[in-house]
Amino acid sequence: MSLRATGPTLTLRYAEPADAEALFAHARDPEVTRFFSWGPHRGVEDAHAYIARLPAEREAGRQLDLLIDHREHGPIGVIGLGEWSLRDRRAVVGTWFGRAHWGTGANTEAKALVARLAFDALGLERIGAYAAPANPRSQRALAKLGFVAEGTLRAYHRHGDQVHDVRVFSLLRADLAGTPLAAIAWSLDGEPPPAFVSARPT
Repeated sequence: MSLRATGPTLTLRYAEPADAEALFAHARDPEVTRFFSWGPHRGVEDAHAYIARLPAEREAGRQLDLLIDHREHGPIGVIGLGEWSLRDRRAVVGTWFGRAHWGTGANTEAKALVARLAFDALGLERIGAYAAPANPRSQRALAKLGFVAEGTLRAYHRHGDQVHDVRVFSLLRADLAGTPLAAIAWSLDGEPPPAFVSARPT
């Protein structure tokens, strides 16, 4: 079963083995993965292994990762929803892009698509997001899109042997209409995995 959320220049879709080379080209950059608990990728086999585990993650309702496919440039990154609570109708969004696509507007469009997917198709009420305190660029980007800063979670995220604080942000269903994300046109093809559907919107 396929799933495609499409905007003016981007499509969010399931990653396929043929996407591994493009993902590796981006994820091998230490600056891209600097604030993450994974990477950088050491070889294309890392990208293949990542793609191979995604169907099981979707089937189990643990992680809904989508490739960010640019109309002209092909795969440019990944956006996903994790840390699910179906009861509370919330999840946390995580995003990464190849460095060439930082500051191009791709983040705004990708966040708009995943927000509409979350609120309109999956029935969520809240999307959380994390940013490293040492990453002001990420914090500014979230605030610009309408995410609200809620505070700092101490010793919350482990990277290998180190534990890091994170800044936590949120976007509520009720917030969306007042953000720049609401102005971005989108369409949805296919059905989301049932394990992720909190409630059908009324």
